[in-house]
Amino acid sequence: MNQQMMPFGNQPAGFGQPGSFSPPGGGPPPPTSVNSQTGPPPRQFLDGNQQPNPQQKNFLPPHSMAPGGFMGAGEQGSPLNLGPVNKPPSALPGSLPQGTGPLKGLPNASPGAGIFPPTSQSHTGVGELQGGPSLAQGPGQFIRPTGPAGFINPGIVNNRPSGVQVLGNQQQQHISGPSGTPTNIPQQPRPPFANVSPNSAPHQNMFQSPGQMDSNKQFVNGTPQGPIPGMQQPQRMFNYAPQSQMPPVSGPMPPTSSSMPPVSGPMPPTSSSMPPVSASSPMPPMSGPMPPTSGSMPSGLGSMPSGLGSMPPGPGPMLSGQGPIPPTQSPMPPGPGSIMSASSNTVRPMYPPPPPSSNMNQQNLNMAQQQQLSGPYLHSQDNRSMYSPTQGNYNTDGFGGPPPVQQNNMRYPPVNQAPYQPMNQQYSGLNQNYSGMSSPNYPQPPAQQKSQRKLDPDMLPNPIQVMQDNEKSRSGIFYTDQKGLMPPLVTTNFVTHDRGNCSPRFVRSTTYSVPFSSDLLKQTSVPFALLISPLARIGEGEQPLPIVNMGELGPVRCIRCKAYMSPFMQFIDGGKRFHCVFCKATTEVPGEYFQHLDHTGQRVDRYERPELLLGAYEYLATKDYCRNNQSTEPPAFIFIIDVSYNNVKSGLVHLLCSKMKEIIRSLPRDEGSEMSNMKVGFITYSSSVHFYNIKSCLAAPQMLLVSDVNEMFMPLLDGFLCDPVESEIVIDLLMQEIPRQFADTRDTETILHPAIRAGLEALKASDCAGKLLVFHSSLPIADAPGKLKNRDDRKVLNTDKEKSVLAPQNNSYSSLGEECVKVGCSVDLFIFNNSYVDIATIGEVSRLTGGEIFKYTYFQADIDGERFISDLKRDVSRQTAFDATMRVRTSTGVRPTDFYGHFFMSNTKDIELASIDSDKAVAVEIKHDDKLTEEDGVYIQVALLYTSCGGQRRLRILNLSLNICTQMADLYRTCDLDTLVNYFSKQGIFKLLESSPKQVKTDIMNRCANILACYRKNCANPSSVGQLILPECMKLLPLYVNTLLKSDAFSGGPDMTCDDRSFAMHCVMVMDLTVSVVYFYPRLISLHNIDPDSLESPAPIRCTYEKLQDDGVYLLDNGVHMFMWLGMNAPTGFISNVFGVPTTPQVDTDKTALPNLENPMSMRIRRLIDDVREKRHRSMRLTVLKERDKMEMVFKQYLMEDHSTDGSPSYGDFICHMHSQIRTILS
Repeated sequence: MNQQMMPFGNQPAGFGQPGSFSPPGGGPPPPTSVNSQTGPPPRQFLDGNQQPNPQQKNFLPPHSMAPGGFMGAGEQGSPLNLGPVNKPPSALPGSLPQGTGPLKGLPNASPGAGIFPPTSQSHTGVGELQGGPSLAQGPGQFIRPTGPAGFINPGIVNNRPSGVQVLGNQQQQHISGPSGTPTNIPQQPRPPFANVSPNSAPHQNMFQSPGQMDSNKQFVNGTPQGPIPGMQQPQRMFNYAPQSQMPPVSGPMPPTSSSMPPVSGPMPPTSSSMPPVSASSPMPPMSGPMPPTSGSMPSGLGSMPSGLGSMPPGPGPMLSGQGPIPPTQSPMPPGPGSIMSASSNTVRPMYPPPPPSSNMNQQNLNMAQQQQLSGPYLHSQDNRSMYSPTQGNYNTDGFGGPPPVQQNNMRYPPVNQAPYQPMNQQYSGLNQNYSGMSSPNYPQPPAQQKSQRKLDPDMLPNPIQVMQDNEKSRSGIFYTDQKGLMPPLVTTNFVTHDRGNCSPRFVRSTTYSVPFSSDLLKQTSVPFALLISPLARIGEGEQPLPIVNMGELGPVRCIRCKAYMSPFMQFIDGGKRFHCVFCKATTEVPGEYFQHLDHTGQRVDRYERPELLLGAYEYLATKDYCRNNQSTEPPAFIFIIDVSYNNVKSGLVHLLCSKMKEIIRSLPRDEGSEMSNMKVGFITYSSSVHFYNIKSCLAAPQMLLVSDVNEMFMPLLDGFLCDPVESEIVIDLLMQEIPRQFADTRDTETILHPAIRAGLEALKASDCAGKLLVFHSSLPIADAPGKLKNRDDRKVLNTDKEKSVLAPQNNSYSSLGEECVKVGCSVDLFIFNNSYVDIATIGEVSRLTGGEIFKYTYFQADIDGERFISDLKRDVSRQTAFDATMRVRTSTGVRPTDFYGHFFMSNTKDIELASIDSDKAVAVEIKHDDKLTEEDGVYIQVALLYTSCGGQRRLRILNLSLNICTQMADLYRTCDLDTLVNYFSKQGIFKLLESSPKQVKTDIMNRCANILACYRKNCANPSSVGQLILPECMKLLPLYVNTLLKSDAFSGGPDMTCDDRSFAMHCVMVMDLTVSVVYFYPRLISLHNIDPDSLESPAPIRCTYEKLQDDGVYLLDNGVHMFMWLGMNAPTGFISNVFGVPTTPQVDTDKTALPNLENPMSMRIRRLIDDVREKRHRSMRLTVLKERDKMEMVFKQYLMEDHSTDGSPSYGDFICHMHSQIRTILS
């Protein structure tokens, strides 16, 4: 060991021999193979080496480890039911008279039997999507799980769920009117059902009277037909299913793209090269006016006279009891050369919506053959909310419905069908693999089908509308006194009043009605999981958690399971004993804690004790809960600064030292304390490690250099960790001297592992917990412990070989992280890289200790300095728990099994966190041990034992109670979609390190399809299998699953590097709900029409390029990145006021901050950007770009409703793919 101590000014430059110069990021070539890693025990997730360590000390009291006090270890869940593909059948000919339709999805169902939720259940339907075969036609496709189809209760057959359906056979063009929660309708009789062979036509209208011909048949041997005149329309549903037998019709035949003999008569020009058709060709009769067509076609599609799409008005809608309507001769329907633009706002009614009727339990809207409906949603007490079907068909290029018999012969579009007219982008990736997604190659459609009309996003479930509706209905005060009460969305502004259950800011569940058995839960494929943010920030107007001091007695606990006293405990025997709701044991009440009961069985001091009244509170822990049964010291922050060439040249060292005084003033403190009790220390390193003595009595700081980095030790005991207030003068001198001392360094070969160990040894010697803030620049290639090789290879990303660059290349940093956890030492990494640094490996030390990673690629102090300092201040100042252990207890019948997040587990129950702060969350999956009863419910208690910033040992207790359900409808009614998606993301990130990305994405998509298929089969009203029906609480599930799979953590764009991908994966694993909802669906707001005098935040718009106007300015952020998009024709007044230049081309896009201009618009926009950054957990760099710039391709990657350049589908395409999978499962 070489140790030197000298005052400043006497050291040689660089504090030792400078290493030989080599280019930054240099190193040996990447290895040809990767060291294999031994995986952790089954179901122990992201927790490092999880074998029980006999030397590991348990810091809970000895009686907390009593045998039988806790539930068993996690066990492997049932594998997904995979099997061969069941292709959806084609629509069969013929019609089925009333009473002979099969009860969809229920084998051997008796007449009238069915599974329907109560009338309060609502669901959103997305109607029939007709098209080709399923996208997923290879191994790994889900089939309908075996087992009972459900629980049949004939007594509630007519008490069906309310709902609306969107999308028909071939997807509608528009849906008008606001969205909202569907209202209930009175009960009514339903036509009886008889057991029919499964081979019955899947699209048969089950409400059709005997002998009645389906008025919606439109195909006869491939020829499109119109509605039959005089046919009576059923009031119950608009179900236009294609049939194969139809009577002949008259009128001209619509033009086709196939070869036909020449005919006489003029033909207007079209964009396709096909001969005109005879004017005497048959024309299907129409019962109403034709939808208008645009007078001109977009560029490249030719043009048409404006009047060719018009048609005289017809007799109007066919109502019940109306007599036959004679056919009318109509002009030629619009052909491929004269279609209405997909973005056209012109709407003309064909079939007006039926009048409100108690008959209309459910609207089944089939897109293939429906015409335009006008009018908004209907809202009333007696009538259902329903989507208005709109004109236009949508061919999904191979998916979305039953496959045609001969795809090459599908050349005759239906009457109301028109070719696809591109809006902003033409999606060309349908026939490619979905970036490693589940499905095999998308089927190749015929060339002529590529011109089909694209699905209008406005007709799909709108996430912005859902958030706004929830804000209107659920904002205000949220009381937690009801068991299993669903909380408002995380995007809603609400104030929690704790009345027995903790705030949803701390704990959220994927469902608030837990199925009574594991079989019922498996059928739904909905996971029962919790998202826990134990230190989440309380909302404005909410009370901080009270602290209960029980003195030497300590917290009162159950004698068997060691659960802490909570409002759920029941006192008996006059208050002498209490009954535990978690394990059913009875415990004697300590004499010091005894109190009499009132006439209701409640303690008379209930309102004076937070642990008996509130769902969240804290205990002051006794010495039994402290390490080595000794009082704890205040934690410490140690700043470990890389002073090698790269950090000095970029200006980082100078910037950090100049801002250190501000940073230290931001140190956290306990509630009620005026000053922080935390201590600070400083270490610098390059190829050697330097410790600093900053004792307040010194006239100048002293440095101790350790050059033997192979055996790191702590050379300084007294004076290393000091109170920053007492040593303020010495620290200021040190911050002035460090930049001067290393200004001329040429050391480029850095170390990292020894520097982190130096901080670990310092905390261990001081016998206190703390956090290491490491500021590192390059791949550690110096000859020292933790030396790494350069294995950068971005070509393997999104392939089966990506684990070779996303998994750690050795276990040196994993072992170091485990050592840090044992002493309560957390590590936050601030990476300033110009090249590959292998975040997948060095990030292990942060992952296992509950730390976080911040990355600033190509850092420049003048550009990125403000963002870095902002992130550092937030990291230092936020509420943090040190040396923490968390345990989740549940009532009998369920138990926690799987854990996802940044932490370490030495056993199957305790989550060990060297630190956890207010911005981090942990996901825990819970599984059944036994059947549950509705009377008992499910009770959950989260206990976090930690050291506060002031050095107090505390216990934070969070309680939550959930309902038990026996019907699937109750589960679907109380699902929290945001929590579900957050759980899927954390589970998926873990699985990416074990299996291929394609398989991971396949599993997520299949699970999504099974969730929706189970709802359709067991909870929705009977309808054609061609209709996609979505539960109200999960109508955005296809959108969010698609955005999750397209995110940087799972896919990323073509410019994604290995470090970028690893960084994104680390970010997702610690995200709480407030961040994940923005990360997976970024917020896009318009700036050009903002009121400079308004204080309200502008409402976001849908995240798609179609919402951008070339005369607008828009701001987009996802919590990590922020973009400002300038249209080519952006208002000159706005550009001048905000950027100080007259026109958009003159805007300097290299600037990352807006100029400080003294005008209301400039101040309003800058204030808005600051507000957005304040709501996020990271300070986002502002990237300004112009329309059609090169950076626009990067910007488009975050428009999550659009298709991506890597072939990832758009929202509309993905929902069609989901529908195809659901049809396969149901068939």
